[in-house]
Amino acid sequence: MTPNILDQNFTTDQPNKIWVTDITYINTNEGWLYLAAIIDLYSRMVVGWSMSNSINKQLVIDALLMAVDRCKPVKNLVFHSDQGSQYTSKNYQFLLNTKSIISSMSHKGCCYDNAVSESFFSSLKRELLIDTSQHSAQQARTAIFEYIEIFYNKQRRHSTINYCIPEKFDSSFS
Repeated sequence: MTPNILDQNFTTDQPNKIWVTDITYINTNEGWLYLAAIIDLYSRMVVGWSMSNSINKQLVIDALLMAVDRCKPVKNLVFHSDQGSQYTSKNYQFLLNTKSIISSMSHKGCCYDNAVSESFFSSLKRELLIDTSQHSAQQARTAIFEYIEIFYNKQRRHSTINYCIPEKFDSSFS
């Protein structure tokens, strides 16, 4: 199994050096919608994400490909996840290797090892998705897109980065 390189140290000195990821479940009136999100530990920006009606490895592959395409990460970027089957799959681990990304995984059953992802999903659900069971999957998809791309990355101030906005904090790195 992949070691836990982070060991609950959620700080880094530059963008695209350490990413964390996880999957959350969104209840809609049409059934479950799944969201995979990848967060850069430096800026707390959501650099990649994907939604699907199925929880499978393609969900996390699509999020990773978005992040890599957007950010062009440094070689040997550390990519931290839980031990879910999507992240431990041979295809996913092979993709990480081909992109020169180092896999790190939480200890089994320890949500604190992935606290940044858990906190993001908590904020998302608290600030946006109070009761999505009354919404269609498309309404939830639209709301999540707007939350991540319009609000969270570009407007929401984040306490961990001195109340800066993730996108501005990321672009201020020199």
